Amino acid sequence: MPTPMDRKEAINLPESNQTKPESALSPETPTSLDPSGKQIRKRNKPSLSCEACTVKKTKCDRGRPRCLACAKRRSQCQYSQLADLIEESHRALGIESPRKKPKQQQQPQARTANPATIHTSQDGKPPVERRQSRSSTGSSPMLLSNMPFSHPTASNIFKAEHPFSNYWTLAGGLAEVVEVLPSKDQSDILIAKYFDVVDPIYPMIEQASFRQDYEHVWSMPQEERKHTDGSLIALIFVMLAMGTQFVLLPSPDQKEQTAEFYVSASHQALRMSSYLSRPSLRSIQTMVLITYFLMNDNHSSDAYCFAGILIRQAYALGLNRDPSLVVPNAYAFEMQQRRKLWQAVFLQDTFFTIILKLPPTATHTDVRLEDLDERDQDPNENAGANDISYIRCFWTLCNICQSSLCTPRSLSLPISSTPAARSRLVAAFHRVYTSFPLPFRTFNESAICDLARHSKRLARQTLFLSSNYYHCLMLVYADENEEMTLDLEGTLNSAHEAVNSFFLLHTLFQAEARVWFHFQHRAFSEALVIAELIKNKPEGFSSMDPLYMRAKNDLLRMIGILQLSSEIDVVSRTRVGVLSN
Repeated sequence: MPTPMDRKEAINLPESNQTKPESALSPETPTSLDPSGKQIRKRNKPSLSCEACTVKKTKCDRGRPRCLACAKRRSQCQYSQLADLIEESHRALGIESPRKKPKQQQQPQARTANPATIHTSQDGKPPVERRQSRSSTGSSPMLLSNMPFSHPTASNIFKAEHPFSNYWTLAGGLAEVVEVLPSKDQSDILIAKYFDVVDPIYPMIEQASFRQDYEHVWSMPQEERKHTDGSLIALIFVMLAMGTQFVLLPSPDQKEQTAEFYVSASHQALRMSSYLSRPSLRSIQTMVLITYFLMNDNHSSDAYCFAGILIRQAYALGLNRDPSLVVPNAYAFEMQQRRKLWQAVFLQDTFFTIILKLPPTATHTDVRLEDLDERDQDPNENAGANDISYIRCFWTLCNICQSSLCTPRSLSLPISSTPAARSRLVAAFHRVYTSFPLPFRTFNESAICDLARHSKRLARQTLFLSSNYYHCLMLVYADENEEMTLDLEGTLNSAHEAVNSFFLLHTLFQAEARVWFHFQHRAFSEALVIAELIKNKPEGFSSMDPLYMRAKNDLLRMIGILQLSSEIDVVSRTRVGVLSN
């Protein structure tokens, strides 16, 4: 089976074989006679090793897409059709395939998944996606209750098959990781895709500085490259993984396989740099991106677990403190990078906890918003809308969300105790919104399309900022308790603006809209709120009311978008059924 190493010329991985029951693959056990007349029982199990290891009679760890022995030999790794079918069968049933490892490195066998809980498609085949959440927050009426989550057997993120598949040996070191870098041309394409799609949303990596370090790595001889900074190699690999998620490949399986290989390499490079005991700006940047990768890859529980380590590392590095106090002798560039990186950690923690209804952790800081340096930005370009003002907008929004939404929702407490408290909180959100530069508030379809024609970067930022703002506002209006009911008009208006940002993203950047997990999930939760209000229409609310008709149209449009991928995506198929019912 070809791997990222075999994609020097182009990305071209074979499609996965169809799953077949293992019981149908077991051959009969033939026998023969030796010269003394005794019966010799031949091997009654098919070889699961790759063809190269079988021919050379070397130990094969049976890793996918490439075994370790072939990675060391830099040779093509292929498995027999029978071995592939057995592997696919094990994966579909949640069974950990046997791996050949030294005895001292063997891990306890993963608990076999209960076949009764596996979701099946209409044709009876197990879907590729992970199962529904078994989290304690699964009782949420709109967030986790209908979202396929992480596979139950993948809870240990460091030894599970997903998301960090173990292709690496104890003695291989960083050299083993560097050897599987793709070609320079292929790497350039993926890095360019990262800066085109991901960097506008999370502008925490200074592109010119990274490019200089990146080109320096490629200019090194192969032997010297093996001794470079492990955190830089980790950052490059996770950017390759993120870029792979947004490129067009012949099949989703090929994209997932390649991207997960790259993120495994990134994690191994982090380990080789001793990132747990020696955190650095690069290691924190890498961990932020790994967390977003895991979310996009439908491993939200693993992402939340890894984000917990990330927060501890950020605190250990002092990112939550004012750089002028922690590193007073540092250059202005490093201080700026520390502030931008803390904002990225703060942003990720805030909206991750809103989605999962779990307690926020990035809560202790004295980093000041006004200290962000805007001298390298043109104040006259795009009416003051640039990366720094975008960071400031999200920073301000995160501050009010942490205090008013994250903590009460994580404790199942009311967001507002009285209608007057709700009005004050809504007014506070409006003040935050009106503080945004005008381009970030020009939110209608024609304006966004015009914006995308001359600045796709700014259009992406506007859509993400608007989506988060209106989603939070919807939560405030939809909150209800014994003292008050939800605000129907405010909820539907906010939900409309929030889900409309996803519609616009899908119109302008359709391929990207299918990758961003949190954008998709917010849109689904907004559509679910709309569906509940339509289904339980209050008295006096006419079916011909323009607000009701617009809400119904938003719901039907969301169902239509999900149906585009429901044939191949069990997540979309599940959500279509939920919204339709």
